[in-house]
Amino acid sequence: MALLLNVGLIIFAFMLIMFVIGTAEKNNGLVDIGWGLGFCFVALYCFAHLAEGTIRQFLITILVFIWGIRLALYLFKRNKGKAEDFRYAKWRKDWGKWVYIRGFFQIYMLQGFLMLLIALPIIQINVHYNKGINVLDAIGLVLWIIGFYFEAVGDAQKSKFKADPRNEGKIMRSGLWAYTRHPNYFGEVLVWWGIFCIAMANGNFFPSIISPVLVTFLLTKVSGVAMLERKYIGNAEYEQYKKEVPGFWPRLM
Repeated sequence: MALLLNVGLIIFAFMLIMFVIGTAEKNNGLVDIGWGLGFCFVALYCFAHLAEGTIRQFLITILVFIWGIRLALYLFKRNKGKAEDFRYAKWRKDWGKWVYIRGFFQIYMLQGFLMLLIALPIIQINVHYNKGINVLDAIGLVLWIIGFYFEAVGDAQKSKFKADPRNEGKIMRSGLWAYTRHPNYFGEVLVWWGIFCIAMANGNFFPSIISPVLVTFLLTKVSGVAMLERKYIGNAEYEQYKKEVPGFWPRLM
């Protein structure tokens, strides 16, 4: 409990800083950039203060750090100089005079709480350590690599597509986007199932299982896939795209 409290306080302080920055810039979408960085801070803190220096602890710290920095840099580059993301802009309009209070709790503190739950495998690997390496570590690493590939390459392909003025208003349908309508979200889900497998190799099933289940639920049913699918309702090109390409799990051919 003391460890969860310490990590929780770190996340709270980090999200409080993000709230101040987002409020000053009138752009709550900046919290998305902080999402990956928050996990980096958690992983580094756990390793520095709790780890015994096992191979698995080194591995999980490196994997989380690579994932978090890549995501933060990508979102920073994508959003630099642009208006607030449509989701946060809508909430700002809907919430009116309550935007600061509701934003603090419903955006920053809520994401901080979710971050704490999703970080459970990272925490457990650093607290309850098993020095042995087994097949679950290898499975977890393979899942992470595949997931990271889908997420990073999918994002890069989408950025290149949108940077071309000739594609204005068009739907991305090439590269990984020809196999699944949301390769980046599929990749992120796979990343966290990979991290969970590494936690399983360490002997930590519960509460580590909460992490990948929560990520999968959020990205497929709440934000991510569900939110973007609603955005394109009524778009004829996207409706055709939906008929030909799976929404989440990639087709094999």
